[in-house]
Amino acid sequence: MLAMATETINFANFLSPLLQETYESILNHVVERVGCTATLYTGQSLSEFTSGMADVGFICGLQYVRMKEWQNCPIELLAAPVLEGKHYRGLPIYYSSVVARVDRPYRSFDDLQGCVWAYNECESHSGCNIVCSSLLERKKGTHYFGAVVRSGSHVNSLRMVLEGKVDAAAIDSHAFEFALHRSPNLIEHVHSIDHLGPSTIPPVVVAKRLDKALKERLRNALITMHEDEYVASQLHEGLFERFVPITDKQYDDIRMMYKRAKTAIFPFV
Repeated sequence: MLAMATETINFANFLSPLLQETYESILNHVVERVGCTATLYTGQSLSEFTSGMADVGFICGLQYVRMKEWQNCPIELLAAPVLEGKHYRGLPIYYSSVVARVDRPYRSFDDLQGCVWAYNECESHSGCNIVCSSLLERKKGTHYFGAVVRSGSHVNSLRMVLEGKVDAAAIDSHAFEFALHRSPNLIEHVHSIDHLGPSTIPPVVVAKRLDKALKERLRNALITMHEDEYVASQLHEGLFERFVPITDKQYDDIRMMYKRAKTAIFPFV
């Protein structure tokens, strides 16, 4: 069945388009190591793993947790990234950065009562799930924010904060730090006033239907790619340190927050 490795493997990005170039570098390395051809496209529906359209995916941790509840879950974990920065402690974790304009009076999550809040989508852990869970944990009401706006993406949430259309938003810390890395002048206008988390980082998943030996080759290609100096430099450009093995149990933190958030009715869920 290893002959499958000569076929095209379809990689789907269900995360921020900000990192598309880095994902393309990752794909190119995998192609070279595994000896296959591959494509990278923007994922639209998780059902693409069931239909056979998607073979490997970069997905949100909440998406993974919810897919595991499907009667016939079509995916399994492949690996997960470790991000650069001391605050990540060399672990596969990330945060939800609470972002506001520097000229607004907000200095922490607890200052945001009555504000205009943007969230990317309810299927997002960093943009929505952890926010709902944090509100409940802090004993704040479901209508803590004065108004809530769905932006559609982390990029749009950041843009709305930057343009003053909303007061604040929760953004994937990796996406926010990469935006600052790419456009350093943003720090003059927006800043992170708080962090929610840490949470287990969005994983790389693979379709269960792929050959077992092929899946292992894909995993090995990911977790050893930082050992190549040139590939490591490409990972660095995306603020990745390396990829590591990951287990289902490590996503129990997101499961717990999702279970907690489901106990209350939020105006944006």
